[in-house]
Amino acid sequence: MRNIVIIGGGAAGMMAAIAAAESGDTVILLEKNEKLGKKLFITGKGRCNVTNGCATEELFAQVMEHPKFLYSAIYGFDNQAVMRFFEKAGCPLKIERGQRVFPVSDHSSDIIRALESALRAAGVQIRLNCEVHKINLWELAQDGETGRENKKKKKMQTAEVFGVEMVDKHTGRKDMLTADSVIVATGGISYVLTGSTGDGHRFAKSCGHTVTPLSPALVPFAVREEWCRTLQGLSLRNVRVSVVADGKTIYSDFGEMLFTHYGVSGPLILSASSHYVHKLCKKGERDKQAKLFIDLKPALTAEQLDKRILREFEENKNKQFKNAISSLFPAKLIPVMPMLAEIDPDKKVHDITRAERERFVAVIKNMELTITGLRDYDEAIITKGGVAVSEVNPSTMESKLVKGLYFAGEVLDVDALTGGFNLQIAWSTGYLAGESAAKTGARI
Repeated sequence: MRNIVIIGGGAAGMMAAIAAAESGDTVILLEKNEKLGKKLFITGKGRCNVTNGCATEELFAQVMEHPKFLYSAIYGFDNQAVMRFFEKAGCPLKIERGQRVFPVSDHSSDIIRALESALRAAGVQIRLNCEVHKINLWELAQDGETGRENKKKKKMQTAEVFGVEMVDKHTGRKDMLTADSVIVATGGISYVLTGSTGDGHRFAKSCGHTVTPLSPALVPFAVREEWCRTLQGLSLRNVRVSVVADGKTIYSDFGEMLFTHYGVSGPLILSASSHYVHKLCKKGERDKQAKLFIDLKPALTAEQLDKRILREFEENKNKQFKNAISSLFPAKLIPVMPMLAEIDPDKKVHDITRAERERFVAVIKNMELTITGLRDYDEAIITKGGVAVSEVNPSTMESKLVKGLYFAGEVLDVDALTGGFNLQIAWSTGYLAGESAAKTGARI
């Protein structure tokens, strides 16, 4: 019987273990934390956006980096298969706005519980608080015993077995597992407190793999303007956000955003940040300046908005400007709008000039902020960059450099927008890696 070791007990790792165990081989899942799915637990604000219910072909349009690499993985275990898996595992699902799929209970713990149940049913051995320090590549001696370490790089190696060095975080006891196949599913480096500390990238490099430059993605923006801080906590719905750099619009969409003490966040901003990273930031750079424009009334043209404001002014012509606009905006915006439009907030409405009114309309349709960079990995949902996919077989998730070594999930240089797409990548690549590892011939 063969040994298949999976490093990382997140979404990709758990799914890989379940798929691999279908072969009847010994499958061991190593997790450095005290419980499985620690990052999964906090996804979707604790609700866990499991996948997206769109047509399978539409999934690829949401992948920012190397969508073609994912064809085999996603078509082999698509969003419908993911939903069937969780329903069968006893976790009913529902589809919400934007085709986002959540557990009916709205508790991510139910997703983790379903996975744990499937792991137990499959006979997967789970070792918690088990931190892997190194993956050794050993050549086989003539008698089948492990011999010297194989140091070849950038060339497919076929004669090695794996020695997985690890330590029990509670007792400090060191141990070594010998494995026929190893699946690295350790995630990226976002949300460090969940255990995503870049271990998988280190393992990949030690085995000769290239790791592309890393950046936080799906992450809030820091902005320059101080007045933005006064809006902290204000959530805006049904607005349009556009990001412009060097005179070109690199992102524009409609939805929800949030003002924070450092800048802006929320669903629109997180998606915008991925476009910002992919189109502006090269070689791991994170602080390219760009402009963010917010259309507070996207349902109205400038002309229609002007007519509405004229009606408001006519009904409130004897009021001060700051009091006449209270029906147009949330309370926190009332002090900011006159300042941005350069209109005295105490000025009587009947004294406001046409030029001032036009400035006011322009501010409403194009509230301008200066993006100074991204927030850190601790606030990033995912990591851009990772193990170079040119060195991984897309049909199996197996390394092209080391036979029997597989990668799955966020450790790879693939990422997508919000809406359940990144978890779909984790499920699909994890399933394919586990299934492929189980089909690999025995070497021990």
